[in-house]
Amino acid sequence: MRIMISADMEGATGVTWTGDVIPGTEQWQRFRRLFTADVNACVTGLVAGGAQQVVVNEAHSSQRNLLLEDLHDAARLLTGRHKPLSMMQGIDSDVDGVVFLGYHTGAGARGVLAHTYLENSITGVWLDGVPASEGRLNAALAAEHGVPVLLVTGDDLTCEDAVSYAASAWTVAVKQCVSRYAAVCLPPAVTSSQITEAATAAMACAGRATGVVAPHRVEIEFDATHLADAAAIVPTVELLGARRVGFDAASMTEAMKAFKVVTHIAAEAVEGIYG
Repeated sequence: MRIMISADMEGATGVTWTGDVIPGTEQWQRFRRLFTADVNACVTGLVAGGAQQVVVNEAHSSQRNLLLEDLHDAARLLTGRHKPLSMMQGIDSDVDGVVFLGYHTGAGARGVLAHTYLENSITGVWLDGVPASEGRLNAALAAEHGVPVLLVTGDDLTCEDAVSYAASAWTVAVKQCVSRYAAVCLPPAVTSSQITEAATAAMACAGRATGVVAPHRVEIEFDATHLADAAAIVPTVELLGARRVGFDAASMTEAMKAFKVVTHIAAEAVEGIYG
């Protein structure tokens, strides 16, 4: 059994605000350790449940946040940016299950540090007409390769969201959302135990199925008109309204590559504090 962990940081134990996850800050240095501890707890459980290999794909910001020197010996770390499938790099490499660790709710939703790819310029994303968090988008990509989502960790609202796109996945709420920047947090000793236990149990659901490739429709709403205009420059992307764009793709893999291009261009169009 070969398992992949897609490791984001906003949903890690104790994280509640911007400084906790921005590379280079004092708080980021602190929460790198807690983030790594969450990953190690998950690897411990996966191995106890029968995983022979665990690949951890860094999925947050610079994608250089986890502490390799403290990583579980059974894990292998895929770190660094410019990966074709970004958060899901490696999903096409014959893995038998994927864990969404440290995830969060999507743009326009309640939840600790809720967003979809861009921290504050996107107000909503829809996949085939359904509001889509990063978890929903990534689960659709996993399904295209026949890979089940085994476990999702994050705040309580992230776990509720996971039920809608991966009903059979185990969930662990490491904190309870109070607001975008506040949560009731469990201590690391408690969350580590819960993550390990859930990961061990979730391995019972591991095993590839036949993937299904199908066309998808993605729509994105921004908080400013010029971001939609910038995104609409991309071929196949159409302007649907003053702040909304959409595109069709032949597969989820192509949809996610196009989504990556659109969000990158929109991010580059942001100008200072006016956005």
